[in-house]
Amino acid sequence: MEKIRHQLFLPKPLSDRLEALAARPGASKSAILVDAVTAWLNRRGASELEDRFAIRLDRLTQAIGRVDRDAYVILETLALFIRFELAIQTPLAENDQAGRALGAKRFEAFVTQVGRQVSTGRRTLVASSDNGE
Repeated sequence: MEKIRHQLFLPKPLSDRLEALAARPGASKSAILVDAVTAWLNRRGASELEDRFAIRLDRLTQAIGRVDRDAYVILETLALFIRFELAIQTPLAENDQAGRALGAKRFEAFVTQVGRQVSTGRRTLVASSDNGE
């Protein structure tokens, strides 16, 4: 690899520290400075990447937070609705085949409707974040 000579001016205390490090066996001023400049440039490059993507990552983090919050609200709402429905509905008698058939038919209609809504992307309940707020 081609090497280029540079002339540097260092403050006396920094120069003394460099001399002390270079005095160790197997060390040289050039090797120490190459390592130091390489590390500094690598950190600066990482910082530039971080600066470039930080805003986008912050937005993604906020969006994920909203999705997490919305999922929690939806699950809590569903759990409370199920608890409410189970509390107010009277249980069917063991031999009430007509009632069980009607329940199965209603459940099938419910599952079909959910599948239809999900496949078309339509929402029954519009969240506040969907209307521009």
